[in-house]
Amino acid sequence: MPGDYQYDVFLSYCRKSPVLEWVQNHFEPRLKGLLGEALPYEPRVFVDTQEIEAGQQWPLLLQEALKHSRCLLAIWSPSYFRSRWCTAELESMMAREKLLNYRTPTLPDRRLVYPVVFADGEHFPAHAKEMQHRDLQEWNIPDLAFAKSRKIVGFHQKMKELTTELAALVQQAPPWQDDWPVELPQAVPPVTPHLPRLP
Repeated sequence: MPGDYQYDVFLSYCRKSPVLEWVQNHFEPRLKGLLGEALPYEPRVFVDTQEIEAGQQWPLLLQEALKHSRCLLAIWSPSYFRSRWCTAELESMMAREKLLNYRTPTLPDRRLVYPVVFADGEHFPAHAKEMQHRDLQEWNIPDLAFAKSRKIVGFHQKMKELTTELAALVQQAPPWQDDWPVELPQAVPPVTPHLPRLP
């Protein structure tokens, strides 16, 4: 990718049910539509299921997309923090924030990570619990029928508020740098089989 931002938002989420269906059925369509209304141009949102084509080098392209994104929108659930890729994406953008002195006494209101809580924050790591976030647990229904329920009105309003805040993050993003840090997923330790001792 050339030396500049290619995406406004990197959507980071665990591709497991029910988060996957909720993102595809409800969150992502409203995110793209409403963010487009909150910005003076058509935004580019990186979603791994749409931007990476069959046969491409998935890990490398994921890292490049993250490096070339202005901010990260993370859908948090317990499964998010069990995913090596999700935590690497989050740590990459947090490392960028640290490099820029964001979330410090010097720049307390500047950030590049926008967390959305999908489910059960009690099982999040301590650093995540301390971060300001948008709680959408009340509207985390993955089924398509949710779109025809009365609760969809409240969800739409929360998404308008979310995309307004996210648009501000996008517009305040610092100039792109070639040395933005990208963390790699931690290796899975090998499983050592326990064989029975022979007599």
